[in-house]
Amino acid sequence: MTDTHIDLPQDQPCAFCDYLSGRRAFTVLGRNDVVAVLVTREQRGMGHVLVVPTRHYPTLLEATTAERHALIDTVAACAEAIDAAYERPGIAVWQNNGTAAHQAIGHLHFHVAGTLPGGGTDFGEVTEVPVQQTDAIAQRLQDAGFSLT
Repeated sequence: MTDTHIDLPQDQPCAFCDYLSGRRAFTVLGRNDVVAVLVTREQRGMGHVLVVPTRHYPTLLEATTAERHALIDTVAACAEAIDAAYERPGIAVWQNNGTAAHQAIGHLHFHVAGTLPGGGTDFGEVTEVPVQQTDAIAQRLQDAGFSLT
């Protein structure tokens, strides 16, 4: 753990670790030893996914150089697949560190989403979609060429 002043969410057990372990149902688009891509049930944009490290740590400050490189390469691969699958005029990428920056889950994650029809993404309350719908989003992104190496 890095010595930091960042206030972190208190969310034990970690939802992302539960998803990655299979303890809770969730759509995993791809995974390797370093990173995983989850299709979030809170679709704030078109094809909204989360890029997470497979190792649990809360913020970007704890990532190793290799992890940072793998994360950003995966973010770019997700953006390419979202562009191909949804043909959106924009792709949003965001990442929050600490509760003051609106981090809700204390496991580092990047959001990648195609913009909505009216532009931007939805930062308000969104209804969670069922896993069957996130599975269909994953299939669409795989059909568009997403793969995690």
